[in-house]
Amino acid sequence: MTDMVLETVARIIIPFIQLFGAYVLMHGHLTPGGGFSGGTIIGASLILYSMVFRFSPRKHRIEHDTSLLFEAGGAILYILMGLLGILFSKSFLTNRGIFPLGVPGELISGGMIVVITLGIGMKVAGTVITLFQELLEGGGEHHGHN
Repeated sequence: MTDMVLETVARIIIPFIQLFGAYVLMHGHLTPGGGFSGGTIIGASLILYSMVFRFSPRKHRIEHDTSLLFEAGGAILYILMGLLGILFSKSFLTNRGIFPLGVPGELISGGMIVVITLGIGMKVAGTVITLFQELLEGGGEHHGHN
């Protein structure tokens, strides 16, 4: 059974939630927020999407492979940024001498902190979605169900 009011409100509000999550994610080096907060907000918007539209004629659901892609991609991005520091004869996750640091207080500043934050946000969003799907499905094959 679908609820037209709920679906209409969700269609309107979800893009704004995602935009706010992206804002929190990308401004984490300037304001309170960052990868964990922004990733959680984006993940919650995708959970809202799944919950509202799961009973529609086309089952809208974030596939497990998609959430794994976010999780793995975020972790790989984080590790690559760390290894980039080692490659330039610095320490792991160093932030000096690799990317320009920019002018403090501007969006394009902070060196590779923005990229690291993006990786953390991807990982957190993927994990939130995966945990939700596991709770929704009750663990399935992990608990001996056939």
